[in-house]
Amino acid sequence: MKISELSYASQIAPKTIRYYESIGLLSSPSRDPNGYRNYSTEAVETLIFIRRCKELNMSLSDIKCLVEAQRHPKASCGMVDELIAGQLRKVRETQKELAELEQTLSTLATSCSSEQIQDCSILNKLKIISV
Repeated sequence: MKISELSYASQIAPKTIRYYESIGLLSSPSRDPNGYRNYSTEAVETLIFIRRCKELNMSLSDIKCLVEAQRHPKASCGMVDELIAGQLRKVRETQKELAELEQTLSTLATSCSSEQIQDCSILNKLKIISV
């Protein structure tokens, strides 16, 4: 299949597909006599896998490890478990940081009752609060 068909099937832009090839995340396809890339159905599966990992906010280096791991089906999946556990820790840390940010913004949003910029307590607090 051509890159446009692969793009449609995987819901990934052709430019991104070419980038994934260039960094070794996706195997280079065969070429037709006219020079067009000719992708297999395996490429669709790989790209859908990559897209789903990206939806989990995983880094390309972690995704590359997971793609590579699939080439060794008899190997231990301990590395996969570690990557997912690490990603879960990152998500939980981000949630904690966002909760703190929400609290700070909530406090600021309710702290000003003045009508003029010169008396705005939000602006004055932002001069001393480190968010």
